[in-house]
Amino acid sequence: MVLFYNPTYEVSLNGEVIGYTSNKSELQEKINTYTEADEENNIAFIQIDAMPTYRLCLLKKDLETNDDEIYAKVTEKGTPYYKYYAITEEKEEKFYLSSFEDAEEVIEKLEEKDSANQDDLGIVEKYGKELKDFTSVKKCVSKLYEEKVVVPTYTYSYAPASNYSSGSSAGKVSLGISLINPVSGVITSRYGSNDSVRDHTHAGLDIAAPYGTTIKAAASGTVTFSGNAGDGFGNYVIISHGNGVTTVYAHCSSLLVSAGQTVSQGEAIARVGSTGNSTGNHLHFEVRKNGVTYNPQYYTY
Repeated sequence: MVLFYNPTYEVSLNGEVIGYTSNKSELQEKINTYTEADEENNIAFIQIDAMPTYRLCLLKKDLETNDDEIYAKVTEKGTPYYKYYAITEEKEEKFYLSSFEDAEEVIEKLEEKDSANQDDLGIVEKYGKELKDFTSVKKCVSKLYEEKVVVPTYTYSYAPASNYSSGSSAGKVSLGISLINPVSGVITSRYGSNDSVRDHTHAGLDIAAPYGTTIKAAASGTVTFSGNAGDGFGNYVIISHGNGVTTVYAHCSSLLVSAGQTVSQGEAIARVGSTGNSTGNHLHFEVRKNGVTYNPQYYTY
């Protein structure tokens, strides 16, 4: 009796024989293709537990191979890893998009609109076992856009210093809110004074305190300015409390809030310093209503 043999490969997975194949190259190529990227479905790659090993052997001609079964066993526990892109704001992930082109378009459109937060935005390439829900470019732009806050120009009206030196109630108006002391310290210059260190009537209250002392919001509100405008105030913050009432915190060493930010009464907003036209570490504190300054000591200290 004559027996016919074909060159065949015994296939093992993790040391266990799982079948036979007559075309090792074709089977392995099919497995490799399974693990490769599928950009259409955002798959970066598919991880499988182990690759099969092959051993050349001879089988009877009429014995069938089982390539499909081998392929199924090798790939049955495959884990897909997805690739996508996150739009971040101050390094916090906000929205997810399927392609870098879409993410880049979001950033470009926000820059074209001069969004207030454009410098805080970024794109991060992400990989994960779960695919995130994607957001459209249009919706990302709509949700992320922040209008820049325009700082109002104030016209100051100063009452004579004599009205304030004795604590008279002349000129006092109702603010409709209660204020707390923004910092603890020693009052070194009062409202309405005409000290030799300045060429105008003092529109606020100076409270001396050590460098770096925390300055707190006198009342809750929205920050309308946080920066240095080159007007002698150095680093300063303006908070709007509604109904035309604002408070000003000037000559700060550092600022802890940004324009557009909502703050609570007593929240840390800055630190004491001596920036701008200043002769020492202190807080210059102003109370304004409809652009007119009023003596802070009517409401604090």
